[in-house]
Order: sequence, then C-alpha cells, then structure tokens
Amino acid sequence: MIPKSDAMAAPAPPQEFDKEIVDMAAYAHKYKVDSDLAIDTARFVFLDTLGCGLKALEFPHCTKLLGPVVPGTTVPNGTRVPGTNYVLDPVLGAFNIGAMIRWLDFNDCWLAAEWGHPSDNLGAILAVADWVNQTNKAGGEKLANGKIFTVKDVLEAMVKAHEIQGVLALENSFNKVGLDHVVLVKVASTGVVAGMLGLSEAQTRDAISQAWVDGQSMRTYRHSPNTMSRKSWAAGDACEKAVNLCLKVMKGEGGVPTVLTAPTWGFYDVNFNGGKFAFQREYGSYVMENVLFKVSYPAEFHSQTAIEAAQRLNKKLADMGKTVEDIDEVTNRTHEACIRIIDKQFKAMDNYADRDHCVQYMVAVMFVFNRLNAGDYLDSGEAAQSPLVESLRKRIKCVEDPQFTKDYHDPSKRTISNALTVRLKDGTTLEEEVVEAPLGHRLRREEAKPEILKKYATHLEPHFSKEHVKKLVDLGNDPEALYKMPVDEYVSMYVKE
Repeated sequence: MIPKSDAMAAPAPPQEFDKEIVDMAAYAHKYKVDSDLAIDTARFVFLDTLGCGLKALEFPHCTKLLGPVVPGTTVPNGTRVPGTNYVLDPVLGAFNIGAMIRWLDFNDCWLAAEWGHPSDNLGAILAVADWVNQTNKAGGEKLANGKIFTVKDVLEAMVKAHEIQGVLALENSFNKVGLDHVVLVKVASTGVVAGMLGLSEAQTRDAISQAWVDGQSMRTYRHSPNTMSRKSWAAGDACEKAVNLCLKVMKGEGGVPTVLTAPTWGFYDVNFNGGKFAFQREYGSYVMENVLFKVSYPAEFHSQTAIEAAQRLNKKLADMGKTVEDIDEVTNRTHEACIRIIDKQFKAMDNYADRDHCVQYMVAVMFVFNRLNAGDYLDSGEAAQSPLVESLRKRIKCVEDPQFTKDYHDPSKRTISNALTVRLKDGTTLEEEVVEAPLGHRLRREEAKPEILKKYATHLEPHFSKEHVKKLVDLGNDPEALYKMPVDEYVSMYVKE
C-alpha cells in the first residue's frame, strides 16, 4: 500500500481566468478593425515608426546593442532588422526592432494616467510577421496556419496593440507604484502576437497571464539618480519577452489563471498596492484614432507644446530686437504630469537621458539655438556644452494649472498644454504664449500629415539612394498598393547589404 504522502497529488480543478485577461484575449481574437480612420492613422504610425528606427542607427549607443548574440550568426528565414543586414530569430529580432524604434523618443505617444508609446509594439509585430512569411514561403514548418501577412494585417495588429496598451493606461498609473510603462508593451504585444501566431483564444489567455506574472521593469532608470540609456531599450526588452512567451505557450506551456487577483501572490497585491485595474471604455479602435504623433521635436511628449511655445516666442523676441541674452526668467504654466516626470530645474544634466527628460533643458535649447534635435542631447554637443543653456535652464520654473491637468485627462480633449511667460531683464513681461495641442494631436492631424511624411523621408535619406527613398515614400502614400503587399517583401526594401 502506497502511503498517502507518496501518492500523486490530484490534479487541481480548472480555474477561471481573471476577467481582465479574458477580455484582452477575446478582443485580440474576435474584434474586427473596421475603422477607416484607425487604419489610415496606423499607416502614418507605421511609416513614422520605421523612420524613427532608421534614425536611431546613426547613434552608436543604439547600434552597439543590435545584431546577433554571437557575431556572424544568421537565422534561416529569420527576422530582418530594417537598415541593417542582420537576420535574427524572431525573439531577438523583436528586441532589435523594438530598441531601434524607441531609442530616440521620437515615435508616437499616448498620455493618460499612464503614458507610453504604443508603436513600441511594432517591434514584436513586425518581427513575427516577417519571420512567419519567410518560413511559410520557404515551404518549411507551417506557422500561423500557413498565413502570409500583408502590410494591412500588420496595421490591424497595430490597432489592437495600441488599444490594449492605451485602454489599460487610461485609468491605471503604473508609474505611481514604481513600474515602467513597458509592462503594457509586453502585455499588448503578447496578446496580439499570440493571435498572429495562430494560438487559440485559450492559449492567448495563457500567454497574456504569463506576461503579467513575468518580472516587471522598475521605472528607476527614467529618474534621478539612476537615469540611463536602459530607458531607450526597455521597449525592445518588452517586445523580446512578449514573443518569447508566445512561443513557449505555442509549445504547450500553460497559463496562470488568477495571476492578477490571487491573494498575496497576485499582481494586484504584489505590484499594485492591492488595487485593481479600472477601465474607462471597452476595447475598440479609440487609441489609434487619438494617438499623438511626435512631429516636430525628439522630446518627451509632455514638453512638446512648451518647446513649440518657445519657438513662437523666439519670433516675438526677434521682432522686438531682443535675444535670449535679454531673458531674465521664464514661467511654464503646465499640467501635473509634466511636473512629475520632466520638471528638473536644478537637477544636474549628467547624460543624454537626463536632457531629453528635462523640460527646462529642452525649452532652453530652443530659446538659445532656435532648434531641438537628437544631437542636442549628446554630452559632446553644442547645446550640452553651452553655458547659456545651463544658465537659462535654471531660470525656467514650472507651475501647475489644475485646468491643464483636468484637460489632459478629459477623453474629449486629451490636450497636453504648456504656457510660457517670459520676463526680460529690463522688466518687460511678454504676453503668455499658450499651446494646448501639439502638432500631431488629433485636433491638428491633417496639419501634421505632410510633416510626418517629410520626417519619414528625412530619416530614410542617410540610408538609401534618392531613388529608393522616393520609392518608399510613394509607396507609403499609396494605401491601395501598400496594404496588399506581403510584409516580407516590404521589409526587403529596408534591408542593407
């Protein structure tokens, strides 16, 4: 007789998955993207995001992290990394593409109780689509039930990833509990990639639950005293983990049904101070339709309108015969999120990551040089070395306007307002310059579209011939041709020998 202590444990009864996970998986599998506005917006996001990735290849701090783990490794039918000759497995490919497109903080943005960059998810989506297409065309293992993804399929996947990340962000602040917003990239990418790979809805629940139980990134690398370059590849890390988890579930790994709600050991108790997610709306296509483009400046989005206001004030100063040397102090009337994230008036600017997350530095650079580009954050750059920039930075103070904060959270407005008041050394105070919606906001979308395409072309030019740049821009401007193009053929246009 076998003692009870040595007997096999009876299998646990099946558990119901947390409703939050059930809803995400159901949306990823069943929702039909039928919004023309969402798809058209996704087209511009797609082009803009790829362009941002190519621009990042000009920065050695980014490129040193890219490529295979073992130099020279090439994966048969693997993921291609745009702008390079790397051919990688889809897990590492997702990291490479995700890190590139996020590196310069120049891709799209979503601001709510939590903020983030939903186009970060393209790292996972594009890596998987390219790998699946090439593998299926090669006649090997049939992935995703033999699916050949088109660019339109990728755009639809982007709409869904934007929605999962953005809807979760509307009412739930992860930064307030010390977690980085890339947890939402990992969760959104996992749900969407699981569907792309042909996993069942039940398996998608498994994969999403694994994303929640997976260790979450702390936000400390975005804040003093630990601000550093990890913030630039954190989204790539999230994309990498998402694809990896989906592949594990595809091989039979199970899920964690109550990963959110389990007492003591669940996400809510361990990582969310015992609170539960709140939802403002059901999943649809709202986020893509209202996403924010970074058109003008490679800067943290809460500062965009402040920088635009400074640019406008430069014209007024010039008309008065004044220069930045005549400025005594600047007051920025702003919203709470700006103060919480990028108000660093007296904090030393130790590195690139400090500068591109300091509203005072970015506004000062605009006043001094009448520009703001990625090179202005480099330690060796003219702006970072400028005593006038440093002096003016410490004379720019932020003051919260409760109405700006309220409008920031209002679903019908979602403005990111900043208002600058300049006082000159002679005692003159200029009329306040208010900018509520930055170029790239839904309220200024049509105004932004030509500038988005111009930005895309500018980012292509260092990498390809004029003829090839024109070919890519023309294709991006031709939705009918672009949408039906197989993804692998499209990615081939970005490969460099």
